[in-house]
Amino acid sequence: MKKLIISTLFASMMAGTAFADTTLKLVEVITSPERTETLKSIVGKFEAANPGTKVDIISLPWNEAFQKFATMVSAGDVPDVMEMPDTWLSLYANNGMLESLEPYLEKWEHTKELTPRALELGRDVKDTAYMLPYGFYLRAMFYNKKLLSEAGVAAPPKTLEEFTAASEKVSKLPGKYGYCMRGGPGGLNGWMIFAATMAGDNKYFKEDGTSTMNSEGWAKGIEWMVDLYKKGYAPKDSVNWGFNEVVAGFYSGTCAFLDQDPDALIAIAERMKKDDFGVAPLPKGPDGKSFPTIGYGGWSMFSTSANKDLSWKLIATLEGPEGNIEWNKRIGALPAYTAAEKDPFYAGDQFKGWFEELADPNTVPTVMPTYLEEFAFFKDSLAIKTSQQALLGDISAKDLADQWADYLTKAQQKFLSKK
Repeated sequence: MKKLIISTLFASMMAGTAFADTTLKLVEVITSPERTETLKSIVGKFEAANPGTKVDIISLPWNEAFQKFATMVSAGDVPDVMEMPDTWLSLYANNGMLESLEPYLEKWEHTKELTPRALELGRDVKDTAYMLPYGFYLRAMFYNKKLLSEAGVAAPPKTLEEFTAASEKVSKLPGKYGYCMRGGPGGLNGWMIFAATMAGDNKYFKEDGTSTMNSEGWAKGIEWMVDLYKKGYAPKDSVNWGFNEVVAGFYSGTCAFLDQDPDALIAIAERMKKDDFGVAPLPKGPDGKSFPTIGYGGWSMFSTSANKDLSWKLIATLEGPEGNIEWNKRIGALPAYTAAEKDPFYAGDQFKGWFEELADPNTVPTVMPTYLEEFAFFKDSLAIKTSQQALLGDISAKDLADQWADYLTKAQQKFLSKK
């Protein structure tokens, strides 16, 4: 009997050890200290609710995330769950690497509470939810009230023409510049916004798949961006700036204007008095329209996960109302839940510029062509290299527009040929 009891205890201990060894791998790619700490907090609640399960969080620096994650995947080091940027979704979903979340969404109690936009964008590839967006990044324009006053600019510019004039005036102040240009990682949004705004149209392709990047309007917008830099209306070293650098350039008072998402509010509000800056809609082009990009991030499950139900539980914890609101308040995105609009946190003046854009029929939130498998490489590699070459004068603005048009035309026509 004694041997039986010992045997039973040993078996129970072994079973407990096996359960305790259940580890999920979660990769974070849009990384910052604030985001990582928030992620750990939410994951901690998941671990508490699922005794014996641990989550190994791998945080990749955003500036190198695309290449580092691709290297991980090629080496077979694949996570269970990952933070999926919109620009990567097509690449991994079309290669059969992501698990459909549709069976889980059918049964989940909170699916009906998500905004229609969240579900629509999560199903961007093959009308299948390979990702569940946690929030949205809509561009608006931060402006430094003190710098504008010093430069004699009465109000934030409402048109591209006024923006150029205001940037010129600010740039005449010693050590100051008009525009915090994002010439490095993540800089494609600015180019797309101002090129589409100059063109008065956000269509990336003609019906036959030919890119509009080198059409008259878009090319003029690209040239406008290059000219801003070459005329000295943006800091010289902004050719290499990523997110952290442009945000620091703004709150330090180096430059007066910054086009950014709500996530920039976190660092700016900590370092600037609320009366010293504002957020306004992006300036409009010759046709009276503007086209701020709207991006999104979310959670995806890899099809190779050996613990799919548990991985879904992790996603449900991250995406559930409590986790989603906590996450978005700390990272600065607009939440994926309809009820979030009533939250007092989003009712203040700091979000006024974004809500004005959403209410303005002449401001058209624009999704980049992330459905193209080739877009992730275009955004995070090719576009950075070639735009920097144009800013530095190694190639012309026309060359830049032609190269982008050529690459995107091939990608779009390949996409159309498979439909």
